[in-house]
Amino acid sequence: MLLTVLSLAVLMVSLVLAVRTGVAASWPEIGRSLGVRLGLPVAPLPRLLDSLIWDLRLPRVLLAALVGAALAVCGAALQSVTRNSLADPYLLGVSSGASTGAVVVVVLGFAGSQLGVTGGALIGALVSFGLLMLLLRRTGLDSVRVVLTGVVVGQLFAALTSLILLSSGDADSIRAITNWLLGSLASARWTSVAVCSVVLAVGLLVVWLCSSALDGFAFGADTASSLGIDVRATRAVLLVTTSVLTAVAVAAVGAVGFVGLIVPHGVRFLVGPLHRRLLPLSAVAGAVFLVWTDALTRVIFAPLEVPVGVFTALLGVPLFLLVLRRRGEL
Repeated sequence: MLLTVLSLAVLMVSLVLAVRTGVAASWPEIGRSLGVRLGLPVAPLPRLLDSLIWDLRLPRVLLAALVGAALAVCGAALQSVTRNSLADPYLLGVSSGASTGAVVVVVLGFAGSQLGVTGGALIGALVSFGLLMLLLRRTGLDSVRVVLTGVVVGQLFAALTSLILLSSGDADSIRAITNWLLGSLASARWTSVAVCSVVLAVGLLVVWLCSSALDGFAFGADTASSLGIDVRATRAVLLVTTSVLTAVAVAAVGAVGFVGLIVPHGVRFLVGPLHRRLLPLSAVAGAVFLVWTDALTRVIFAPLEVPVGVFTALLGVPLFLLVLRRRGEL
């Protein structure tokens, strides 16, 4: 209980500090911008500064928290379902499939709203995960084969995405979409925050309700079945839920890798493997991780706008190698 309270306090402090980081506004000015929206008797800010705080910075910080939480929960769930400590939406090809679906919608001109892009990303995520399961139907969810097959599926959809972009013929669109595919929070808006908030709340609740099943999956399907768990139905619910969460995250900010791999391992080291504690704390830790990663990219590389996915990859690759080494596979 104490750890939960402390983690939520760290998240709140991180959100507040991240809003101030890298923005030319003082604490009183940020307070005035919020106060106007809350109906408090404060003087409004100049329109440009108010828009910088309310329309650009606040949605960006909140969206970073939501996406980080979603990806961390997906990673924790997938690692248990597949019994592979290296599983996450990025390595299993789900993020690549969601990216392809979103790009198809954008290139075809159907992305009239955030829901349109999210729908395309969801279809792409489900197709890629369906292909992964189809390729594994004979061998089962063997820990090594899952990752290797996921990498193949991810590369397939990455190639399809590149082919679609090159076929569009619009250099400006290609540049903008490529920047987004690297995982960028620069285009964060309140619409994306609203969609991600609803989906994350529902998705986290569904996965958390399956905590006992996830504990059983960690020991294998046979053990889970002997405990009275409907393995096929529960696995299907979890895989669809994680695909939906990944699709919404990708539609909002593009493909941000390694969050779902790094964060659950760190939280598991602190609180143990029981998912009733692991899942909510992974969500909080994932939110804090991506909020500060994005804040660091704004400070370190200023005035250059570096996609946050590039920075998470720079952090994730050495940690990924560390996990491989601990497993004795490197």
